[in-house]
Amino acid sequence: MSVDETYAPSVAEFAETARSWLAERLEPADESSEVWGEGSDDVSVFHCLSFEEERNLLRRLMEWQQEKFDAGYGAITWPVRYGGAGLTPEHERVYRSIESDFKAPGGHETFAVTTGLIAPTVRLFGTDAQQERFVRRFLRADELCCQLFSEPGAGSDLAGLGTSVVRDGNEWVVNGQKVWSSGAQFSGWGELIARSDPGVAKHAGMTAFLVPMDAPGVEVRPIRQMSGGSSFNEVFFNDVRLGDELRLGEVGQGWKVALATLGFERGGTGGRGVGGSWERLLGLARWLDRTGEPVMRQKLASVYIHQRLQSFNRSRIQASAESGRPPGPEGSTGKLAWVQGLTEIGSVAAELLGARITADTGEWGTFAWSEHLLGAPGYRIAGGSDEIQRNIIGERVLGLPGEPRSDRGAWRDIAR
Repeated sequence: MSVDETYAPSVAEFAETARSWLAERLEPADESSEVWGEGSDDVSVFHCLSFEEERNLLRRLMEWQQEKFDAGYGAITWPVRYGGAGLTPEHERVYRSIESDFKAPGGHETFAVTTGLIAPTVRLFGTDAQQERFVRRFLRADELCCQLFSEPGAGSDLAGLGTSVVRDGNEWVVNGQKVWSSGAQFSGWGELIARSDPGVAKHAGMTAFLVPMDAPGVEVRPIRQMSGGSSFNEVFFNDVRLGDELRLGEVGQGWKVALATLGFERGGTGGRGVGGSWERLLGLARWLDRTGEPVMRQKLASVYIHQRLQSFNRSRIQASAESGRPPGPEGSTGKLAWVQGLTEIGSVAAELLGARITADTGEWGTFAWSEHLLGAPGYRIAGGSDEIQRNIIGERVLGLPGEPRSDRGAWRDIAR
């Protein structure tokens, strides 16, 4: 199917064409993946892969996205000017449902950041030249992107960041450090939020940029995670020079750009296929013959109810996006609920398995849950900590008074 600006297929026509296209390229999904004891027992939250394995996974994802994009399935609801198909959200939902019936390549956070966070941010804030240069490339996954937000001294308090960017004619010079940048070692570009004016309030003195990750002065150092992988990174900037054409949004408006990106991130969580699912947890309980225990049944029911509520919240977020409204505080509700769900699943799995979750005996579906248990806490921080999400919900949704603050005034005068 090629993109045609003059013809919009009905959902039924689109579904038929999409299924045929997918059937020519992919094998049907393995039904054994839902059968306990068969297929992969991977329930990890974060990848535990070597550098080469992770790079190869991303390469497969990029190639698959490029093939889908060129056929009109890689950016279904995006306007044609960006290479999208210009179709409705219903078309996209149908395609995703159909693709789930086939063995498509898995997921990766760096890939999701590129197509789901950075591409729409550039669309919102980029100049015409930036949109022309970057949006299509990012949507098609010709290059990957990372976020350059958090810092060792400014994680949850993102507005307190100290990485500096100083104007020098038509260029900007960046110095500082970022941390927890997922996929930075594989990325061609990064979205950077830096301090451009330390003499004003912290929220007002930041500016956003697109940074080529191979620029002189950029150094990426992977961080080994307790789950075994090293997807996260530290990124150092030593007199990195950026042309003003790489500035994203207006000078001093970096906080606005950052909030939009974080809104896309929080709105997209909850739908990520990471960690153990409700179905896998139920399979584990049945295999261990624990579903007849009253207390365990209550805990399993709690997990199920939580998953159902998450699906309703995702529908609300999707409806908001389809109406054209920018990401709002409802994304914080979804992100918080999603992380709580991950944590609850890991806790119940650990109670079911007991000592089996601590030692790798080779038994299917047992020790594998340790990667879920160890990885889930990471998302209590990623994308804004649980405490930040609760503050957003309390202040912007419930209308509660803000917390007392001691960080007002110029950023340079705030005690750190």
